[in-house]
Amino acid sequence: MADQRVGVVFVSHSESIARGLVELAGQMAPNALLVAAGGTDDDRIGTSFEKVTAGIAEADAGAGVAVLCDLGSAILTAETALDFLDDEQRERVRIVDAPLVEGGVAAAVAAEAGDDLDAVVAAAESARGAGDAGQAGVRASDVAADASSDASAGFSRTVTLVNADGLHARPAAELVKLAATFPQKVTVNGVDAKSLLAIMALGLTKGAEVVISTEDPAGGGAVTAIAALAESGFGEA
Repeated sequence: MADQRVGVVFVSHSESIARGLVELAGQMAPNALLVAAGGTDDDRIGTSFEKVTAGIAEADAGAGVAVLCDLGSAILTAETALDFLDDEQRERVRIVDAPLVEGGVAAAVAAEAGDDLDAVVAAAESARGAGDAGQAGVRASDVAADASSDASAGFSRTVTLVNADGLHARPAAELVKLAATFPQKVTVNGVDAKSLLAIMALGLTKGAEVVISTEDPAGGGAVTAIAALAESGFGEA
């Protein structure tokens, strides 16, 4: 249920940036509670205690709230807002140390998938290592070959990516959301299928070989479902 999802608040010195991030993340997480808290009370550049407080209240449906900030004083404003929450609510609100754009998108997709607050925060924080994940995508064909080899002891499917624009943000988010519905660990070309940033860092283009694998004996259904989604073009090919 949408009202049970973790909420995400974007705190920026710019109202336009905060609203733009909600729009961007909303393309991949249309049912998540995403709230913009940007600018001062009269929409100048800066941050607002009242906007952040109201944003947390709006995003808090009881499952928790992840707050992402752009600059240092935004963090101070968010920390002050948390100080004014009652103890019960404060326990389910986290200020996340993560890049605002990459972390916010990853958090939104995790929230959309129904992950709990710890998992949403972890998804956002994974953006801090996005550069390392990108190294895995230097040569997609090499990664795919390695993944195929690693999957020899488990269950694996290989499909050809048909999306005209490759595995960009929207289809990657669909893949991650589907993977998150299965408890088993599944990899795509050797990276965690539940990590949006790792999937996007692969840089897979149309015609690329996509190896979906699991070493879990119970993971065949997950692999089959993800392979079917990829073969369908994630609904956009």
